[in-house]
Amino acid sequence: MYTIDFSGNAKKDFNTINKQDIQFIYDSLREFCKNFSSDYEKSLMHSGKIKKLQGQKELLYRLKLRTYRVIYKKYEDKLVILVVHVTTRECAYK
Repeated sequence: MYTIDFSGNAKKDFNTINKQDIQFIYDSLREFCKNFSSDYEKSLMHSGKIKKLQGQKELLYRLKLRTYRVIYKKYEDKLVILVVHVTTRECAYK
């Protein structure tokens, strides 16, 4: 099973989000980690909920959660999903 770790910037991002949305994001990420497998990820990629980000030095992914975008990185050997950034769609790719 994967675990979730938040970068310092991601933790700061939560200061700008209301409490109901924070709870939704946490619940969604817990569910995401609980069900995570390569098949699950492929099905979410096929549906458009996950997308591999282009033009990055490292391999990053975007997970859509309502109007929010969670940018994450997988560490296969540590089984950790590092949440890099949490923001609205309008600000996600700046």
